[in-house]
Amino acid sequence: MANLSIFVGSVYGNAQHVAEEVKKHVEGMSHTATIVDDPTVDDFRNSEFPLFITSTTGQGDLPPNLEFFFMDLRDAFPLMEQKPFAVAALGDSSYGDTYCGAGRQVYELLEELQGKAVAPMLEVDAIETLEPETEVVSWVSKILS
Repeated sequence: MANLSIFVGSVYGNAQHVAEEVKKHVEGMSHTATIVDDPTVDDFRNSEFPLFITSTTGQGDLPPNLEFFFMDLRDAFPLMEQKPFAVAALGDSSYGDTYCGAGRQVYELLEELQGKAVAPMLEVDAIETLEPETEVVSWVSKILS
C-alpha cells in the first residue's frame, strides 16, 4: 500500500482539481493520499512518496503557492536517499520553451536531492487535453500497479 503526499501547485485551480481526482482514485485503490497545497520542508521530509502535480505560470515559473517552498527545499537540501517520487506537469505548449517549466524545475530538484523517479515526468498539454485529470489519474494508476 502506497502513502502518497500530493504536492499541488495551482494558480487557477486546475492542478488542484486534478490532485483531488487523483486522491479519490488512489484511495479507491486502497492506498492513502494527502493533498498538500501549502507545503513546508517538513511536509516533504515526512512524505513517503511525494507526487507533484503542478501547473506553470508566467515564463515557466512555479505557481505562487510553491515558490517559497521550492526555495526553502533548495536551501535545506534534504536528501531523499532514493525515496520514490513522481511529477505531473500541466502546461500549454503554445508557450514554447517555457512549456511545463514548473514541472521541469521540480523534477530536476528532486533528482538533485537523490530521489528515485518511478516514471518520467508526465507533461499534460492544455492544447491537446480538455480533461487533464483523466491523463494524470491513468498515469498514477500505472505507477501504483
